[in-house]
Amino acid sequence: MNGDVLAIDLGKTGCRVALWADGRRLDGAGAGAPGLAVPGGAALAEAAILAVAMPLLRTAKIGKLKAVCVGAAGMLAAPEAARVLAQRLCAHLPAESVAVASDAVTSHAGALAGKAGVVLAVGTGAVAIAIGPGGVLHRADGWGPRLGDEGGGAWLGLEGLRAALRATDGRGPATTLMHAAVLRFGVLTGLSALMEGHDNAPGLAATFAPDIYHHAEAGDAIAAGLIRQAAAALAATAAAAAFRLVDMGPVPFAAVGGLLNLGPLLTVPLLATLHTDMPWLEHASAHGTSLDGALLLAADHGTVHEPTLVRVVAMECAAGLPFTAVTAPSSNKKVKGTLP
Repeated sequence: MNGDVLAIDLGKTGCRVALWADGRRLDGAGAGAPGLAVPGGAALAEAAILAVAMPLLRTAKIGKLKAVCVGAAGMLAAPEAARVLAQRLCAHLPAESVAVASDAVTSHAGALAGKAGVVLAVGTGAVAIAIGPGGVLHRADGWGPRLGDEGGGAWLGLEGLRAALRATDGRGPATTLMHAAVLRFGVLTGLSALMEGHDNAPGLAATFAPDIYHHAEAGDAIAAGLIRQAAAALAATAAAAAFRLVDMGPVPFAAVGGLLNLGPLLTVPLLATLHTDMPWLEHASAHGTSLDGALLLAADHGTVHEPTLVRVVAMECAAGLPFTAVTAPSSNKKVKGTLP
């Protein structure tokens, strides 16, 4: 790698930054931003990034960066905001170039080491990204907790809470999830108000996903059924993206994300379904993380991911841009137990 590089993984609940300089790596973390698609998303993203990146640059005594790459939530829905973010960062960081990609794209690049293929990313949300040799991106799900993200942590947590409430009312079968929900959230009569008033309701719901898995392992039929439903939904999401590359021949595939760490009750049926329905998928462990992907995309302009990102060079920002000080909202502090 020639020159110092800054890689950033900016999510809605957290911001992770890695600086590669003089053969060493420095890491930092802080609050995230609500996404590029919200009003003022670019400015909020910039503030969150600079709050973590600037201390790293000062610690390393970096005067100039070869490149910066950000994987940002909401980029696919707001490409113009992504360009504004790239320009603002280029104006306020000592970088020769700045690239902004979707955080799903940097996860893809990290997992498959910059090659074409399919990546299923499952944390609080759920999305599958397929990128072919020509750089065309296909997405399946990733529609957010209200409209999609089926099989993800928030979806699973909410389905478990609904089952607990049905059991409480007598509208549904008995389940130990009722007691688990009380232990996790307190008296269930206050659950609705807690969810509606929380600044990160999907993240809060996702904290219940490990409880559901534990009770499925312990033999609760309702919990076990929800884990099976999650596996089926995730397999369908991966398949929808993978079929876009069916003419590619053997297709590299990786599954990443915190929810997959729950265990084999989830991962075994998920991977078995994909193996049966799409034997041309070549499943392998992920090569790296989204930060590794951001590093790769910062330094290499020739990957299949290049058409999916926004990249600006210092000359485009030579005149500078007015900087509006923005404080990253406190609502983006991580919820304990939130899945990445």
